[in-house]
Amino acid sequence: MSITLALDAMGGDHAPAIVLDAAIEALRRHPRLQLVLVGEEGLLRKELGRRGTSSGDRLRIRHASQVVAMDESPALALRGKKDSSMRVAIDLVRDGTAQACISAGNTGALMATAKFVLKTLPGIDRPAICTMIPTTTGHTHMLDLGANVECSAEHLLQFAVMGSVLASAVDNNPSPRVGLLNVGAEAIKGNDTVKAAARLLEVSPINYIGYIEGDDIYKGVADVVVCDGFVGNVALKASEGVAKMISGHMREAFGRNIFTRLAALVSLPVLKSIKHRFDPRRYNGASLLGLHGIVVKSHGGADAYAFGHAIDTALHEVEQAVPSRIDSQLEILLAQGAMMRSAT
Repeated sequence: MSITLALDAMGGDHAPAIVLDAAIEALRRHPRLQLVLVGEEGLLRKELGRRGTSSGDRLRIRHASQVVAMDESPALALRGKKDSSMRVAIDLVRDGTAQACISAGNTGALMATAKFVLKTLPGIDRPAICTMIPTTTGHTHMLDLGANVECSAEHLLQFAVMGSVLASAVDNNPSPRVGLLNVGAEAIKGNDTVKAAARLLEVSPINYIGYIEGDDIYKGVADVVVCDGFVGNVALKASEGVAKMISGHMREAFGRNIFTRLAALVSLPVLKSIKHRFDPRRYNGASLLGLHGIVVKSHGGADAYAFGHAIDTALHEVEQAVPSRIDSQLEILLAQGAMMRSAT
C-alpha cells in the first residue's frame, strides 16, 4: 500500500531547493512513497526541470498562492493566508489526500494552523513538540520543546502519554522509561506543578521512573523526557550551543600547527564516527503530537539530507499509526480516571 506525504515546498530558509532535492532522494529510497509538493506551481515545475525530473504519479504538485514568512505572526498567518503552502499541505492531511505533512516553515504558524485544521485528540488540551536527542546509549525523545511555555500537571501527563506512545512506536520499545525533568531527583525538589505531575504519573499505566536532572538527558536514563515548553526549549538550545562550542574548540585545537594537523589526520576515522553519531541533521524532524493527523516540523535551516530525515520520521509515524495509538492510550487513562482536571 502506498503512503502519501504532503511537503510544504515553500517553507524554510532554503526552500524550495532543499525540499525538492530531499523529495527526489526520498522517492528513490522508498518505492511505495508518494509525495505532493505544495507551493507556487510555476516555480516548482521550473525547479524540477532543472533537476532533470518532472511531476508524475509519485510526485505531484498542488498549487498554493501564498507563503508564510519565517517571522510572521502565527495569528496573522492563520487568519490571512488560507492559501499558503503550509495551510494547503495541512488541509491535504485533513482531507485524507495525504497521511502526513512536513514543513520547515514558521514553527508558531505551523502549530497554530495544524491545531486549527486538524484539531486535537480527545483528552489532549495542547499539542506538544517532540524530537529525538542523542544520548550515550542511543537517543531519547524529549517534549515539549517550545509549544507550551506554561503547563499544568495534567498537560505534563498528556505529554508523557504522547511521548511514551511515540517512543514505543518508533523504537519498537514496549515499555519506554519516562522521566520528568526536574531540578533534582529528590521527592522534595521541584515546583508545585512538577510535584503534582509526578503524582499523576505514578498512578498512570506508563513506565514512569521518576524525576531526572538535566545531565541525565544525555546518559540515556530515560527513553522519554517530559517538561514544559519553556524548560525544554532552553535545554535544547543550550545543548546545541555547547555542541557548537566543543566543535569549534576541536577545530581550533587541531588546526593550531603542523603537529596538531597531523594528529587530526591520524584521528580522522574516530572524528568522522563521532561527527556522524551526533550529527544534528540525523535527528531533524520534530513531531507535533496530539493532533488528528501527523505533522512533522523540520528545522528552518535544514539542508536536503536533514529534510530527508524529517520525511523519514513522518513516514515511520504513518506506518506505526501514531495518532491512533496515542488515542487508544488516552482512552485507557481516561477510563482509569487518571486525567482528572485540577478544577475537580
